[in-house]
Amino acid sequence: MPTRLFATLLLFGALFGCAATIPKPAEAPPQARRWRDAPDWKAAGDEAVALLRGYLRVDTTNPPGNEQRGAEYLGAVLKREGIPFEIVESAPGRGNLIAELKGSGEEKPLCLLSHIDVVTADPEKWSAGKDPLAATLDDKGVIWGRGALDTKGLGALELMTMVLLKRQNVPLKRSVFLLAVADEEQGGSGMQFLVDERWGDIGCSHVLNEGGIGVKDLFVKGQTVYAISVAEKGGLWLKMTAHGEAGHGSTPTPGRAPDRLLRALSRLRGRVVEPRIHPALYDLSARVGDDAGGFTGFVLERPALLRTFALGTFMSFPESRATLIDTISVTGFEGRRAPNVIPSEVSAVLDCRLLPGTRPVDFYAKLRDIVDDPLVTFDAIQITLPTESPYDDPFFDALVRESVDGRAQIVAGPAVSPGTTDSRFLRPMGVRAYGLVPFEVTKEELKGIHGNDERVSVENVRRGLRVVYRAVVDVAAK
Repeated sequence: MPTRLFATLLLFGALFGCAATIPKPAEAPPQARRWRDAPDWKAAGDEAVALLRGYLRVDTTNPPGNEQRGAEYLGAVLKREGIPFEIVESAPGRGNLIAELKGSGEEKPLCLLSHIDVVTADPEKWSAGKDPLAATLDDKGVIWGRGALDTKGLGALELMTMVLLKRQNVPLKRSVFLLAVADEEQGGSGMQFLVDERWGDIGCSHVLNEGGIGVKDLFVKGQTVYAISVAEKGGLWLKMTAHGEAGHGSTPTPGRAPDRLLRALSRLRGRVVEPRIHPALYDLSARVGDDAGGFTGFVLERPALLRTFALGTFMSFPESRATLIDTISVTGFEGRRAPNVIPSEVSAVLDCRLLPGTRPVDFYAKLRDIVDDPLVTFDAIQITLPTESPYDDPFFDALVRESVDGRAQIVAGPAVSPGTTDSRFLRPMGVRAYGLVPFEVTKEELKGIHGNDERVSVENVRRGLRVVYRAVVDVAAK
């Protein structure tokens, strides 16, 4: 390194502080090592792939859900393995599965959580021969199907983990529950039902749920980052309605409802946003920098330098930008009547996602001030609060350790999820909920979540099973 550049780096280090301390997860505890590689991984991986493909073929599209079908599919596997389970309905046809492998009770239970329902899909928009409910396995070893990433893929890994724990007769110091719930995509009524009616029988202290996923080339070329969700944004779903006098489409007149709605949307689009860095991002950034090395690593490991030089880069990627600001997405419109009729009311549906620290009532007031039009009103559709869990925790450490184990250019660390999951029902009760779908995908493949061509590779299923099973063994084996 040239002397002048080295001196400059030292000067930056002096001015902007030392590198952030990067916690190193401890090794797997001795009592777990016996069981970590007890399974036949080739056979277990093949079985997990078959389970997932069968699960993807069960139509649990929400609406209407019909999650009872998915619960019965999972239950048939559990019954065959002799694992006790029950299926309880939160509403007619909305089945929720609860299975338990009993432990000694030395520690509170661990829950493996996923949701059975999937979002709608348009088969005509998917690649030829890749029907969303067909679970096609192509010649490149990729499984195509709605729910492969969100979140039947995780559900299959968690189911297979329960099967392996039972087959290996792993002695448990804590019970391990498998929870597969209804209606996550349309409001979370399944998880809410379990919290209200059954949590006294479950009472987990820790939960593995959906959330983060491994993304290739997320910040550094050639590097994969597993952003494990330790917090997630709240949701404020609004219907913004513009009012005005109805009229004939042949005579454009200022002040009509559609014009007011367009002006309101333009003002929201042009609002000034200030990024807020959650402590988890500093931690994750330091881990990314430690792995990357060089000047990039030097910057990413120092919070002040990150704010000065890297924040713009983070704001340029939609995936990371969404974790730094309160967001507004327009997800639909209502009010059109006929091409030649100007309606008296027209609406836009807004999906607002709020960082920890933002109160929905304050954000709502801010939107009203920005729009600044008495003839534009807002109605709340759904409100969920931001939630977070501490990540100085053995289970979080186990997820980090198993995600990166034996692999180069892989980073795992804490993150704020821009989405909202069923973990929001659990964190306010003190449950430590961590979100990780242990698959490694490209940014293009990531678009399959709620989009077209959702898919996951066989290799991801095999590797993800090892991550989930080993992390559970690390914290639950007696």
